[in-house]
Amino acid sequence: MVNRKKPKYKIGDTVVITIYGTVGKVTDVKWLDDMYVYEVNKSEGLYLESSLQHLSEYEGELIEKEQIDIEYKYFFGDLVQVKGYGTELFKIVGFRTEIWRYKEDAWEDVIYELSRISDGEWLEAGEEELTLLADADSADAFIEKLGLLYLINKKAKIQELKKNSYSFREAEKELLETVKEKKALIDGLLDIYNDYEILYVLFGDEEYKKVMKIIIRKLKQLVNKNEGSTSSSEKKSIE
Repeated sequence: MVNRKKPKYKIGDTVVITIYGTVGKVTDVKWLDDMYVYEVNKSEGLYLESSLQHLSEYEGELIEKEQIDIEYKYFFGDLVQVKGYGTELFKIVGFRTEIWRYKEDAWEDVIYELSRISDGEWLEAGEEELTLLADADSADAFIEKLGLLYLINKKAKIQELKKNSYSFREAEKELLETVKEKKALIDGLLDIYNDYEILYVLFGDEEYKKVMKIIIRKLKQLVNKNEGSTSSSEKKSIE
């Protein structure tokens, strides 16, 4: 068995990845193809000894790594409402941070991925667009309670509609009865008018003429008081 040379770096050593100028710690050492390769900061890539150097020996320019602490206001399963979507409910199913860096400016955006409770429609929204209704632990209970309230309100509305519908039908019935009575009165007066008109034509008595005028005045009063309740043919007959 060929004796292996000792690895130049061991787990825990602080090294510089020279091709990038970044600093990290060795987190694993592997023997592959008769050489040592190194894992740095638990990354997926492996580095050759020639691409690493002890921090104390490195003379190049180091690239500082930026430490970013992101505080997330909402988490998986939280129940929220979204600005512009009224009372619709959404659950948070994912979130991500977008990091923006420019020469003169820098900021981070937290984007939340949502699923609408009613139909599962997917939506993205920023933190400032969301309002928390219930956290993940109480979201289901909140939805259940909201559903119960919805059913109660729906039942109350149905009862109210039934009541209003009943009242309307009663009022409509009374109105129809009144219209029928007035129509019968107008028809009766027209019949009397026609009879007196025949008598006036036959006998020429002015008393018949007076009765006809009285009937005309009465008919006009009825028509003016209940405009629209008589037919056009009735109005024509009155005139």
